[in-house]
Order: sequence, then structure tokens, then C-alpha cells
Amino acid sequence: MRSGTPTIEFPEQDSQAVINEPLCIGCGICVHRCPFGAIKIITVPDELNRELVHQYSQNSFRLYSLPQISASKVVALLGQNGLGKSTTLRILSGITIPNFGNFERKPDKDAVIDYYQGSVMGDYFKRLYSGNLRVVLKDQNVDLIPKVAKGTIGGLLKASDQSGKYDDIVARLNLTNSVNKDVTSCSGGELQKLAIGLSLIKDADVYLFDEMSSYLDISERINVAGIIQEISRNRIVMVVEHDLALMDWIADEAHLVYGKTGAYGIISKQRTTNKAINSFLEGYLREENTRIRSYSIDFSEKTDKRTKSGAVLTEWSDLNTDLGDFHLSVESGRIEVGEVVGVLGKNALGKSSFVKVLAGVLSPGKGEIAQKVTVSYKPQYISSDFDGTVRELLYQTFLDEMDSGMIKNEIIHPLDLEEIYDKVVKELSGGEMQRLAIALTLGKKADLYLLDEPSAHLDSSYRMSASRIIKRVMENNRTSALVVDHDVYFIDLISDSLMIFSGSPGIDGTARGPMPMRAGMNMFLREVGVTFRRDALTKRPRINKTDSRLDKTQKESGNYYYSEA
Repeated sequence: MRSGTPTIEFPEQDSQAVINEPLCIGCGICVHRCPFGAIKIITVPDELNRELVHQYSQNSFRLYSLPQISASKVVALLGQNGLGKSTTLRILSGITIPNFGNFERKPDKDAVIDYYQGSVMGDYFKRLYSGNLRVVLKDQNVDLIPKVAKGTIGGLLKASDQSGKYDDIVARLNLTNSVNKDVTSCSGGELQKLAIGLSLIKDADVYLFDEMSSYLDISERINVAGIIQEISRNRIVMVVEHDLALMDWIADEAHLVYGKTGAYGIISKQRTTNKAINSFLEGYLREENTRIRSYSIDFSEKTDKRTKSGAVLTEWSDLNTDLGDFHLSVESGRIEVGEVVGVLGKNALGKSSFVKVLAGVLSPGKGEIAQKVTVSYKPQYISSDFDGTVRELLYQTFLDEMDSGMIKNEIIHPLDLEEIYDKVVKELSGGEMQRLAIALTLGKKADLYLLDEPSAHLDSSYRMSASRIIKRVMENNRTSALVVDHDVYFIDLISDSLMIFSGSPGIDGTARGPMPMRAGMNMFLREVGVTFRRDALTKRPRINKTDSRLDKTQKESGNYYYSEA
């Protein structure tokens, strides 16, 4: 990384080559000569060096600027993973002490206070480091809880209860039936609610939530968001969130975070949440005159007049399946050639089980699927026993087609898989594994593509990229897809029609559709209890504030999915 001119120094044998930034002319020869793709030269504007907040080591990630602290508001950080959002929360929680680029020196709290003296941040860090500011940070990696904590959900919550909030927290997070579950047997949703509960149960002045919606269905997301809005009164609350509809609903202000993944991150000036999301979708920050993406993400009006191919790819009669104590009932339906069917519903209603039936993994107890088609299936939970690298797995899967324009240009490149080619598959992060799984699924030749929660672990940018890729692959190949997801933006972007699952979670589920978008969304949103409108500028879906004039009007008219044109 350079704000001037880096070169490579070759020290004594058996030690690492080090880039000497002041001497490099940026010719790029070292980038092409390195056989491992380990060198990148990234030019950072010189003026940003005056705002350098933290740097981990030489030629490593750098964070520029900090977000604005606002009491009695929910402030969001929006941006791609690897740009310093989690680092920012760790700095604000006191876990990481800013070094302002002096990474070789021991972090100095007094230096931080002096640097920000006379500002809001100076007062914040003075109170934080003196112990007069109580801060709670909810980490994003909730799946690691079983590795660092022992006991039941109820036991862990009681151990952290500082002011008798236990019963209220359990009830409000719908954990009553889960309090006796050991964390080693909890679902992702239960672990997420446990992590949120462990934060909410503590008395604090500052609450920092790093990705609170993962593993939760939309009704649970709205419920958690409502609780967080309540605690923001007279407190500082900051969230990192990739569900744009939820972030739009919960946050009062937002900072866009942009830069180069893994290299540097810049936190923009505070905007209203609406303007921040619109700028993110446009890919252009007008105030900074900075382009953060080469293309814009566009939404369109959804109508009941969907263009149908008329050709049936597959259809099924009424299906009934018993899975232990759970009963799934699926009404007869069909998927047409070229159609993308979105699937919505609360957790534990049988969505993944239905996908497995279509994939041939499960057999229905009653009923049948008429047409047998070739299927490419990405399950909800992904893992791999492959011992090699990402590159090796891709070439082993696609063989000679790996170098085809379709695989490389339409799938590999948009998902940035070249950047992780040399990583061992078993060591990939959740987001990296998800991107790889999507590529492996879409790259195979099939009549029907089944993707169960493809947006899980992906940041907002990759969610939007994945939606574009899925839609484009289906259109170019005249193939069909059925996609289960909890991100309404994602489903709205890719879907031609919807299947809706309703019922009693863990007891019984009923599936209806595919049906037109408006009918499906109205059915789903009525059950969740929220209404949506279209943003006047971008046409993106926006959740109406509960009991607002528009919310009440749409509920009275029965039109939960946008106002009529």
C-alpha cells in the first residue's frame, strides 16, 4: 500500500521481503513476478494520512477516521466486509487502542485522549479509559459461542443478569422454550438471540451490535430491532448490519465505509440512513465525489403481470411429509422454465425440507413430483471435507469449463473468488465459503437451481452481487431457480414469484405457491405484521415505521406490499 512510492527490500536469507514504501515507484513489476499473488500495490490518497486512526503492522490494513458518536440515536455502519467496521467497534469498546499508524509502539491511551482533546471523541475516550463509560459489544461470530462458553442459554443469561432483566429478556427474545438447551445443541438463531440477550441484559451506556440479524427470520429481526430502538433512548447505540431493509428501519443515521478490502477502510461523513443506502446502491458518494462500485444496483416495480414462459419445468401434487414430530404440507404447484421463485417464511416451517424434497434428498410421504429434472443444490448449512485449495476444488469440479467465459466472467470474477484461490477450503470464513458454494452451484449445468439461504454470511455488497449473478445465469441459460432467504431486498431483486410458508414453527408448516409477487408478499407481510413501501428514488423496498400513517393506511387497505400505483 502506498501514499507515496513503495519498493521491496530483500533482507538476510530466511527472512521476509519487506516493501519499503518511501522508495517504491509503483511500477508493478513485483506484483507480476510474485508466483503466489501475494503482492498488491494500492495507492491511497496522500491527504488521508492525516486521518489515519489505526494500522495493524507494516503494509497491513489501515483504518481512516472514526464514526460520529450520537446519543439517543441508532447509528449504523454500512459497507463491505474487510473495511474495518468490526475494528471500529473494537476501538469504540476499548478492546483495540488506536495507534495512529505507530504500530511499532505500545498502544497509549493517553495519546488517544490527547489526539482527540477538545472534541466529542476526546470526552468519549477519556470516560471509556477511566472506567466511567460502560460499553457492551456483541460480536458477529455467534457460531463460536459453544467453543468459548459452557452451559445452557438460561444459565448463561442468569450469570450475566445485573439488574433482574432475565425474565423480560427471555420473553422478548422468544427464548422461553430454549432456556434449558445446552449451547452445543443450539441452532444459529438461538445462538444469535443468546448473544443479543447477553448484551441487552447488562446495564451499559454504549451498546455496539456487530451483525445482529444472521440466522434470524424477518419477524425475529424486526422484533430484535424494536428492542434495540428502545434501548437507544439516552444511550449510544451503533450497529453493523447487512440487511439493508432492517438497517433502514432501525437506524437514524449511517456512515458508509469504503476502501479496498483487507487493505484500507475509510469511514464517510454521517448521513441520514435513507441517503446512505441510496448512495450505497448507486455506488457513488456525491459529497466525497468518490465511486465505490463500477455499477449501480437497480430495483423495479413488481406487478402481477409477470411474463410467463408457458413451459412447465416441474410440478408437484399436494405433498405431505412427517419429519419426527414436525408435519409439512405443500399445496400443489409448478415452476416454469426461466422462472426464479423466492421462498419466504419464518424459521422451522419446513422451507429447507421442501428444498431437499425437490433435490431428491428427502422423499415425500404422500404426493409426487411429476417431472424429474437435473438439479444443482446448495444446502442451508455448508461445509467441505476437501483438503485442497479453492482453485483446486473449482478446477476439479468444472474441469475444462473452468476457463470458459461463462464460468469466469459471470460467476468467478463477480464473486471475487480469484482473491481466495490459494486459500485452503477448510480454512475459509463463513462469507468466503458461501461465495464458493454459490459458484459451485451455479457453475454446474442443471435444469433447476436450489439455493437455501445464499445471502447468509455475505455482506451487503456480495448479497447484491449474488442476486445479480443468480438472475443473470437464469436469464442467459433459460433455466429456473428456487431461492430460500430472509433478506427481503435479496428476494425482491431476484424473484419472479413467491412461495410462502406459514404455520407453527417446529410443529407444522404449510407451503403455498408459487404465486405472483404482490399476492405472496401481502400474505407473508400480513403474518409478520409489517408493511413496505417503495423508495421514490431507487424503488427499493422500505419498511414503514410501526403505527405510522402509511403503515396504518396500508394495513387497513390490506395492501402490505407497497401502495398501489
